[in-house]
Amino acid sequence: MTTEPDVRFEDLGLAPELLSAVTELGYETPSAIQAGAIPPLLAGHDLIGQAQTGTGKTAAFAIPLLQRLDMKRKDVQAIVLTPTRELAMQVAAAVRAYGKQVGKYGVRVLPVYGGQPIHVQHKALRGTVHVVIGTPGRVTDHLKRGTLDLSGVHFFCLDEADEMLNMGFLEDVEWILDKAPAERQIALFSATMPGPIRRVAERHLNDPVDVRITQQTKTVEKIEQFSLRVSHHNKLEALERLLGVEDHEAVLIFVGTQRAAAGLAEHLQSRGFGADGIHGGMNQAQRDAVVKRLRGRRIQIVVGTDVAARGLDIDHIGLVVNYDLPRDPEVYVHRVGRTGRAGRTGRAISLWQPREQRQLRSIERFSGQPMEQMRIPGVEELLVRQRTRVLEKLQGSYADMPPEFVAWAKEIIEAGDFDAESLAAAALRLAWGDGPLNAPKGEDRPPDVADTGDLVEIVIPVGIRDRVKPGAIVAAIAGETGLPGRVVGRINMRERVTFVEVASSHVQTILDGLAGTKISGRTIRARLAHPEGDGHGGGGGGRPQRPRPHRKAGGPSGPRKYGPKGRAQRGPDTRGPSGPQRGHRRRGP
Repeated sequence: MTTEPDVRFEDLGLAPELLSAVTELGYETPSAIQAGAIPPLLAGHDLIGQAQTGTGKTAAFAIPLLQRLDMKRKDVQAIVLTPTRELAMQVAAAVRAYGKQVGKYGVRVLPVYGGQPIHVQHKALRGTVHVVIGTPGRVTDHLKRGTLDLSGVHFFCLDEADEMLNMGFLEDVEWILDKAPAERQIALFSATMPGPIRRVAERHLNDPVDVRITQQTKTVEKIEQFSLRVSHHNKLEALERLLGVEDHEAVLIFVGTQRAAAGLAEHLQSRGFGADGIHGGMNQAQRDAVVKRLRGRRIQIVVGTDVAARGLDIDHIGLVVNYDLPRDPEVYVHRVGRTGRAGRTGRAISLWQPREQRQLRSIERFSGQPMEQMRIPGVEELLVRQRTRVLEKLQGSYADMPPEFVAWAKEIIEAGDFDAESLAAAALRLAWGDGPLNAPKGEDRPPDVADTGDLVEIVIPVGIRDRVKPGAIVAAIAGETGLPGRVVGRINMRERVTFVEVASSHVQTILDGLAGTKISGRTIRARLAHPEGDGHGGGGGGRPQRPRPHRKAGGPSGPRKYGPKGRAQRGPDTRGPSGPQRGHRRRGP
């Protein structure tokens, strides 16, 4: 059947704690796939859901899954299979968010995937886990090892089944379903229905309800859309710089939680911005007061959650900032639609972290409009914009200048108290306020790795078995090259090797600097993870030859050594002060 979202979440028979979570997350009405899938899944039917990525299908299976859990039990009751570890982590985060009010302590969710030590996952499985979300390969490994028990599992979901087919996982999927208890419910979601997927459904699903959704692309017209990659630690500073250079009468900033809305609004107020928060923890009178201040131009910025900003219709909102990306692309369209009203153009800027790239791409596909990448404004750019604003303010003031002020200025100059230049400088100082007029040397660099160019991946031949911590990797790179730690991106530690994202503009310096360096007692020589022409995992024959470094790594006194935790260890012959004693800790995915 094909269905349209003509119902409310209140009409779907959701438990109060799930309805509350959905409302808090900003969902207004069910998407088509949610309206079509949730009722039959709650009723216990098997289901085939054909819908594109970005239509809200995660909630379509996660909400019924959560409602049917028995929270008195401590064993695994539901398994969701996904094609990639990134999707497994994304779905796990969504299930936790929907289920945070279920039971006394919330739902225990465990993502399992390759690349993470299996013994860590095994240890978690020995405790309380209600839902396992994983890739077919890793779930199969746990079943063969006996570390995952399916006897209590009553719900299985195959998410993006066609992608699992394309990646060669269908055999594992069928093997897992063959091990499933006879009494179980299966939900299969797929954007397309090729023959092998249809045969899996015919073999394993029992009289399934068929829900097919034809996606209508949501085009956001008259709105310029931008994306800005930031790290978690630099997110707040990036927002402040954006607000410093963007010129708009009113700005709406979206965050994910009530606490974030209140905290961010308070922070912006402390930094001199005319800001206020609006969230579900406020009563209606308090919300109305905030909207009234924004409409009357007594404040410029409102920080809000999706629920609180519902119905916020103010014509002069020129900029929407997604400080936190929405989980549902449809929510994104509602957010950015708050700007560009009354025939005006608008801008939308979405801040995203590297782990949210898949989420960002889903939003772009759903909206039908790719976002233009932008960089974090530098300090000098910020100060130039502030100078322009002061000058514009002075020019506007002079245009309406009462004649007595002109006479007073002439009187001051003629009296010899100030010459014209000194008087103008004093007026500029008062208009500028506190803070430097120029950027301190070396501080015009945006606070993120994105300003150093694209990221590439290098391989360092030490890993978990060497008891190396991410801090040791960052300390070695910073200590041997003199580069700041922000040139290092994601660090993914494996058993024997470590994959490190670094800025492409510095990759040769890093490779040369690490040559011959010792980390945790091992002399290393880093290399590109996927050199051009070498593919993804081929032998070393395709590795391009690099010129040898012009100096022996470590200087004339030999290579510096880095311990497992990142401390530079020096022998009897040192070459002076060591590099950073502790690198900034980076975690792998």
